[in-house]
Amino acid sequence: MVFYKTNEEIELLRESNLLVSKTLTEIASMMKPGINTLAIDKRAEEFIRDHGAEPGFKGYNGYPNTLCISVNDQVVHGIPSDYELKEGDIVSVDCGTKKNGFYGDSAYTFMIGEVNADIRKLLKVTRECLYLGIEKAVTGNRVGDISYAIQTHAEANGYSVVRELVGHGVGRQLHEKPEVPNYGRKGVGMKLNRGLVIAIEPMINMGKKEIKQARDGWTISTADKMPSAHFEHTVAIGDQKADILSTFDCIDKEIIKK
Repeated sequence: MVFYKTNEEIELLRESNLLVSKTLTEIASMMKPGINTLAIDKRAEEFIRDHGAEPGFKGYNGYPNTLCISVNDQVVHGIPSDYELKEGDIVSVDCGTKKNGFYGDSAYTFMIGEVNADIRKLLKVTRECLYLGIEKAVTGNRVGDISYAIQTHAEANGYSVVRELVGHGVGRQLHEKPEVPNYGRKGVGMKLNRGLVIAIEPMINMGKKEIKQARDGWTISTADKMPSAHFEHTVAIGDQKADILSTFDCIDKEIIKK
């Protein structure tokens, strides 16, 4: 079942999603060689709770932490640990919050120190894929229009799109209908209407599209051990353009300050 949101509910969703963005901004300054990912996770949980919300991921289907922190060839769902970030790493941080009964969900891939040009391009193209998908998130289009825009841009740049993991509706549940794949055909899938709120989240691999799951039951990595990037926004479908409920602006500014 698809749940359409009222304007008031969308504003509550915006509040939760902006808190995710502020949390990612809070940890952006910590993204340096030598810090372990568990310390980043701890700070994020403190920040979310200090702002009157709960971590959206902690305890979700048994997930043990606040953040999903996925390094280099890890695609998503990496569990924070004593791993210390190294110069040249890329780190996808996926964060969720729950406030006033509604979830926020957004992800950003950080660069640690100097990252080689090939990997920087992967991040740039993945982020472009996200915004090209968002451009299609308007009334009257279909889910497949979003999917096609993402896949086309990724593959035109020589990258591959993860098939098994998809975007999704967001609301009173973290994962609602519809699923929003990052690959597909124009003009197919559910029709997009006002009141629909979805997370669009390209997961783009430098190498092949195949993935594998770790023994921890969570961490997803590329099968060929090539790097993967991940960016995500939660958006409300609009008549002329999508209303992006999360933001990267504050994260980008924090990174520039570093």
